[in-house]
Amino acid sequence: MLKDLVLKNRSYRGYDQSRALTRAELLDMVDHARLTPFSQNFQSFKYYLSWTPEQNAVIQPLTGWARGLPQMKLPHEGHCPTGFVVICYDSTIGPGVERFWKDVGIAAQTMLLRAAEMGLGGCMIGNFSPEKVKEALHLADNLRPVLIVALGKPDEQVVLTELAPGGDFNYYRDAHDVHYVPKRRLEDIVLD
Repeated sequence: MLKDLVLKNRSYRGYDQSRALTRAELLDMVDHARLTPFSQNFQSFKYYLSWTPEQNAVIQPLTGWARGLPQMKLPHEGHCPTGFVVICYDSTIGPGVERFWKDVGIAAQTMLLRAAEMGLGGCMIGNFSPEKVKEALHLADNLRPVLIVALGKPDEQVVLTELAPGGDFNYYRDAHDVHYVPKRRLEDIVLD
């Protein structure tokens, strides 16, 4: 079952905007992240939830999507996420954000696996200006946005392909807008 969730958990860049997310759904995802193990159990993150069209419209233009496809504007018009969780480091907890970078990924991945279990999907977005996001969301001085998780009901097809040794690992799209993600083979990543 976990492998099924991992396979459903893709980086989606297109969503069904008719499927709104609720605050309760976002809270559920954050609650799952809250329960995961963290470095020395500091739990130094706070989570900004956005589920209204008005608040999503503030966050969406501050995000950069699909650096590997610079010729495309993603998400396509009318296919934006219907929710966001902005993971913020709280400087009043812990010895500094650098100590907790791995925890950011653990929290985000846990939320995305829960989203997949709920029939939803998302994308981790690191391409944003923390200062601009902080200002737009009126965050307190002690909070630093470190990752944005876009969420919604996926409205695109993502296909995993096998990456031959020495092959191009960049994702790409075909003429039908199907998104392909090359993955290294198991035998190419295991050290014996």
